Amino acid sequence: GEREERRGREGTRGEGRRGEEGGEGRRRGEDYHTFPCNTLKEDLGLKRRQSHSALPKNGNEFWNRRRCGVPDHPLQKIGATFHQSGQRRNQHAGQNRRKRFVLAGGRWDKTDLTYKIIRPPWQMSLEEVRKVFQDALRVWSNVTPLTFTEVRSGRADINIDFTRYWHGDNLPFDGPGGILAHAFFPKSHREGDIHFDYDETWTLGNNMGTDLLQVAAHEFGHVLGLQHSLVYGALMSPFYSFSYPLQLSNDDKKGIQYLYGPMRSPTRPPVRPTETNEIISTPDACHTDFDAVSMIRGELFFFKSGYVWRIRDGKLQVGYPALASRHWRGIPDNVDAAFEDRAGNIWFFQGQSYWVYDAERQITGPDPVQKLGFPVTDVQAALMWGMDNTQKVYFFKEGRYWRFNPRENRVESSHARSMADWRGIPDDIDAAFQDRYGFAHFLKGNLYWKFDSVEVRVLEGYPRFIGMDFFRCSPSVYQ
Repeated sequence: GEREERRGREGTRGEGRRGEEGGEGRRRGEDYHTFPCNTLKEDLGLKRRQSHSALPKNGNEFWNRRRCGVPDHPLQKIGATFHQSGQRRNQHAGQNRRKRFVLAGGRWDKTDLTYKIIRPPWQMSLEEVRKVFQDALRVWSNVTPLTFTEVRSGRADINIDFTRYWHGDNLPFDGPGGILAHAFFPKSHREGDIHFDYDETWTLGNNMGTDLLQVAAHEFGHVLGLQHSLVYGALMSPFYSFSYPLQLSNDDKKGIQYLYGPMRSPTRPPVRPTETNEIISTPDACHTDFDAVSMIRGELFFFKSGYVWRIRDGKLQVGYPALASRHWRGIPDNVDAAFEDRAGNIWFFQGQSYWVYDAERQITGPDPVQKLGFPVTDVQAALMWGMDNTQKVYFFKEGRYWRFNPRENRVESSHARSMADWRGIPDDIDAAFQDRYGFAHFLKGNLYWKFDSVEVRVLEGYPRFIGMDFFRCSPSVYQ
């Protein structure tokens, strides 16, 4: 603490000297964009006790909180009154009206960016970390034309690492607490680098430690060109806070759109060919519910009215939506439920019948569902859930569910169980699937719920909009 205070006093004196020599408070030959952001210092007790709706009454208390260690050159240039003299800011409030978000001075010259994860923290698997970063990047891509694609080898625009103490950039970490992460702005000598402190207690979806999703989304904001926001409670505020669901403030949105523009309106898909004079439009993923959803060969397939959307690594593939019959000849137009079994066979259900395919080759069907021991027809959803030998298939209809044994191809019991077993999930669902990280997803209308198999309940922050999270639909669609 004494070292940080002494460094702060020396930095203040140094700024004065550089201001006299350089005109704008920089060292000769050095632009502030070459500094990374030592971001998100632990807020300890203050971060949960203080309201997000207003600043503390004592301005000194606010600015003395542990916070980002990046030099505040942009803040001084845009308006030193906000940082240095609350009294002067109040006196001249009418004369200093300005945008509140702060730019770092650089932006990427392209909108399709790649990123690479060098190593994960010890508390999480690489697959878990991948999902966290996908979610963190999505808050920025949902409101801009930006796209993010993970690469696992070669060069990437954004390089993410978890490291300790001295790690080669002259900005050492300090162990648990204190500085959590830092990032380098575009157009700097290490643009695109993001470093997280390996020694932090990284968590996901709870405030028992430091939530990786919150910190990652903040750091991605820096690596895209945003400085710390002057708006208290914004994602780009320098102070760590835990808030679910993760979302941008209006100030964050204005800042990132100032750099890259708003999200482009999606082009409408082509009209489906038909043998009659009736014109049938392809369903719009941003405005529709779905008949069925399934993970197939590691990719996510959404089904609606004879069409299928194919998502790989979080991105809708070129040429989709497409007719489902293009993959599975003989598949019914309206699929009620679908799942892939452990052998890689794909099962489709519709009305009183089911079909089974090996890749695109039909094995059987249509066969009556009673052959499988079902006491009902027209199931609403199917979920292949569990890991390895514990995997079971669950079928859902009108607030009830049945468990199906894929080894014996039989419903275990004709007696239905109550959806109350799935805490937080609505009764009448449209579709369900398990992602590659083990989380179950339940869809109803344009919303989805994410279910934790360990806690046996819905995760905090759900439901969320299907269109926003899976199809990059604009948030304005749902306002």
